[in-house]
Amino acid sequence: MNKNSKIFKFIDIQYMFFFEVIIGIIANTVLLLFYVFLFLLEHRLNPINLTIGHLALIHIVMLGTCFITIDIFGFQVLGDDITCKLVIYLHRVMRSLSICTTCLLSVLQAITLSPRSCCLAKFKQKSLPQNLCYFLFIWVLNMVISARFLISTIATPNVTSPNLMFVTQSCSLWPVSYLLKYITFSLMILQEISVIGLMGLSSVYMVLLLYRHRRQSQHLHSTKLSPKASPEQRATHTILLLMSVFIVIYALDCVISSTSGVFWKRNQIHHYIQMLVGNGYATICPLVLISTEKRMMKCLTSRS
Repeated sequence: MNKNSKIFKFIDIQYMFFFEVIIGIIANTVLLLFYVFLFLLEHRLNPINLTIGHLALIHIVMLGTCFITIDIFGFQVLGDDITCKLVIYLHRVMRSLSICTTCLLSVLQAITLSPRSCCLAKFKQKSLPQNLCYFLFIWVLNMVISARFLISTIATPNVTSPNLMFVTQSCSLWPVSYLLKYITFSLMILQEISVIGLMGLSSVYMVLLLYRHRRQSQHLHSTKLSPKASPEQRATHTILLLMSVFIVIYALDCVISSTSGVFWKRNQIHHYIQMLVGNGYATICPLVLISTEKRMMKCLTSRS
């Protein structure tokens, strides 16, 4: 009876995994196409729109690599070292880029919302080459930090060893030297602390600006009236909602990773659950952005 319940639980996780990946890819594709279409109409690249489009593209690739690695459920699609290295490395790079780009989106929105008297106002007018330099920097940084996975990932379709860390049925991580492991781990921790810190600071700054604007509006309007929020304020509410979703999923992912030894083969169920949680932000993020984008919602409702 216990064995049957585990089998049914395993099948349910498979369905949930495929559903999450498919919904995420579709939603991110719709979001990316919308901003491409918006650019073709306006012939102008808004830094925030460009960042959202970049984030959607990252999530499409990230979820696509998850879809390729369906051999975590026993299909054994990945069969050689090169394929294992590329897929695992690409997924890791995309995951890190997702965090960095979300942080960049939060900082850009804080700059957009800041008043002209603030020192952040000088960063408002940035050219396209400068924005592309930011993207190039985070790409190179994350590719270097994740390079360890190109070294340690190997194909192990029919090999079992207590020294190998389980990733999928076909791929495992081989232990690397202590020095390389220490350097990589230190860079990853430093990056994540910096990114989370910047997100927190920009989010608190935006909340304070919104609170101050609300206080000023109450002096200009009757308390019975609710002044209509500006597009910048609505966009800020969306970014803050996105930050909240990210923090919740990130914290849940950290708890699962640190408490259950998810990479070891004897705990494959925990690994699958972590995959579901880890992909949660890439799936929920475009749904939040689409639901709060009035132009897109009008387009979708008019088509329906």
